[in-house]
Amino acid sequence: MEADPLILSRIQFAANISFHILFPAITIALGWMLLFFKLRYNATSDTAWMRAYFTWVKVFALSFAMGVVSGVTMSFQFGTNWPGYMERVGNIAGPLLAYEVLTAFFLEAVFLGIMLFGFRRVSNKVHTAATFLVAFGTTMSAFWILALNSWMQTPAGFEMRDGVAHATDWWAVIFNPSFPYRLVHMLLASGLTVSFFIAGLSALRYLVGDRSESMWKALRTGIFAAAILIPIQIFAGDQHGLNTLEHQPQKVAAMEANWETEANVPLILFAWPDETTRTNRYEISIPNAGSLILTHHAAGVVPGLNDFVGNHPPVAPLFFGFRIMVGTGILMLVISWSATYFLWRRRTLPRVLAYLLVPMTLSGWVATLAGWYTTEIGRQPWLVTGVMKTHEALGPVAGGHVAMTLAGYLALYSVLIVAYLATLVHLALKAAKDGDESPLPSVLGRPLSQPLQHEGKTP
Repeated sequence: MEADPLILSRIQFAANISFHILFPAITIALGWMLLFFKLRYNATSDTAWMRAYFTWVKVFALSFAMGVVSGVTMSFQFGTNWPGYMERVGNIAGPLLAYEVLTAFFLEAVFLGIMLFGFRRVSNKVHTAATFLVAFGTTMSAFWILALNSWMQTPAGFEMRDGVAHATDWWAVIFNPSFPYRLVHMLLASGLTVSFFIAGLSALRYLVGDRSESMWKALRTGIFAAAILIPIQIFAGDQHGLNTLEHQPQKVAAMEANWETEANVPLILFAWPDETTRTNRYEISIPNAGSLILTHHAAGVVPGLNDFVGNHPPVAPLFFGFRIMVGTGILMLVISWSATYFLWRRRTLPRVLAYLLVPMTLSGWVATLAGWYTTEIGRQPWLVTGVMKTHEALGPVAGGHVAMTLAGYLALYSVLIVAYLATLVHLALKAAKDGDESPLPSVLGRPLSQPLQHEGKTP
């Protein structure tokens, strides 16, 4: 029996983008964290900040390389699996992807070398400028990619001519109705991902006995940043939800497993959505809370899935994906605020919180993936809302061939993610072993320029 190439191609692209997004979720915000470390060093001349910088710039470089490689495989699939996509909307998607390469990728690729190897080879101002340009480049990369993704969700500023999309207003294309909300939500998600990455790996260093000043500075930075960002993300998520309710009501209906359009909708904490009977089994809910959260009025009307029969996304993935994202966010709030209390008021970190922070290292990944599944599956059956359905973009590819390459991708990605995480643990343990005793990078065989500016205090 021939495997369904549409289902397999969707799974393959989902596997690729799931693996790929893990690394931009780190590099987008980690560039700015590195700039913060560098600016603190410039202001205080405390070499502990530079030791934190050089520990995490290695993580940035590794994550950047992984993101580039996994991004290339995704671009191949536009030609091999989804040629109809570029045929119909390539006049819009092509320039946006090109802008991402021209304005973002080049900045990251060029100046990352200075960040890694130029601390003693260029002036301190040039090194700081290079760090800023890399951080700016990662944000610009997110800007263009999310502009395209948001346009696919809420297309604007175009017209169809002979079945092909042509831009009529590039400002409307880029700043389409969902783009500002989606961009802010993703930037904050990256900030939280990096905050818990830094806090979790620093907590691992703490648990193995590292009490160095560079460890404490990284740990406090991660915890305090998470404590500040999570309430902002909750507010931004609420605003994003209101925007989605206005432009994609069927997505919100699926997220809430709400079948009938009505007022005073309950908030469903748990259920098992059954699309066959179009009901929820084992439902646990809070009366009126769904309307209150979604519309900010207890008697607000919430759209139901029965108004979109045959034209709404699968319910269960959105329902559970959204709850995983929100549940992870609540856990982030509780742990970051608890750790902030002890670090701020008691100047210490209980070991129980350190043990909790270690698995929370990957909590940003969990929330990001759950959010992206909710967003992307929630657009189905459309690839570009109102313009092209997913099956229309599929090329003449055999299901067996897709199955074979999918198996190869999954095997390779499994090896790479294990190797990546093992490298992170190695870097954390090595930093814990070295503490504040290791020298900062130097140029062998030549005198150091501007020693006071570069070295700061004697460790």
